[in-house]
Amino acid sequence: MTYEGENMILVIVGPTGVGKTKLSVSLAHKYNAIILNGDSMQVYRDLNIGTAKVTEEEKEGVPHYLFDIVNPDEMYTVYDYQRDLRSYLDKYKDKNIIIVGGTGLYIKAGLYNYEFSTKEENDKTYDGYTNEELLELVKKIDPNTDIHVNNRKRLIRRLNRKNEPNKASELLYPATFIGLTTDRDKLYERINKRVDIMIKDGLIYEVKSLYDKGLHSKAIMTGIGYKELYDYFDHKIDLNEAIELIKQRSRKYAKRQYTWFNNQMDINWFNVDFDNFDNTIKEVEEFIDK
Repeated sequence: MTYEGENMILVIVGPTGVGKTKLSVSLAHKYNAIILNGDSMQVYRDLNIGTAKVTEEEKEGVPHYLFDIVNPDEMYTVYDYQRDLRSYLDKYKDKNIIIVGGTGLYIKAGLYNYEFSTKEENDKTYDGYTNEELLELVKKIDPNTDIHVNNRKRLIRRLNRKNEPNKASELLYPATFIGLTTDRDKLYERINKRVDIMIKDGLIYEVKSLYDKGLHSKAIMTGIGYKELYDYFDHKIDLNEAIELIKQRSRKYAKRQYTWFNNQMDINWFNVDFDNFDNTIKEVEEFIDK
């Protein structure tokens, strides 16, 4: 595959709550760019508050694509995202493009030479293998794996995506990766406050409308903010427990995001000035322009 576009491709990554949306819109205005979604949950319609999806007001008239493209009860995979992202990259190869989101695997599958296993391989259940044998197979493709021998489901899942690229994979598109970061305590404080704002903005009602429709798709049952409130509606936990779980799991997810990006991509990191975000915007623009 040879990409012939002459446009600039920027990829803005980082954990939830660091200002990716605000930066992307500002840069889109400066460089006359379109914005493509790089978040696995924001492709779903009706999952808005819990995914921190960009609002129409926040878009400021900038064209946004790959948001709200499937219903929450539909299956949308990394394979689908790879196909759709590359379609937009080719369609708008004469324009500057900004990809923004926190789902590293989706972004990497779209931009790198990520090849998928055959359907037969992906459906393999490994029924005849012991956990110890599965772990040995995983170690052959990932010697540094941290998967526990008793976590059979995760071992099988890792084997069924053995073609996942590593850090040395070939980048197929001339993308520049921008990462936003801050110190851990400040990030965790922002995540906690963000969850409180989501609750105030109507997250409970958003999730209840999905629950009342009887939707139990993979997206909903694995999405942070949705699965916890489903447990609340099922009377498994109380509301305070659900909110605390959302905060806790959001913090843990942010930590995993940092680890993933640092191990998988060549990111240019910028510390966010939350007191004056324009300083962060200016610093990133200077980096881009040099």
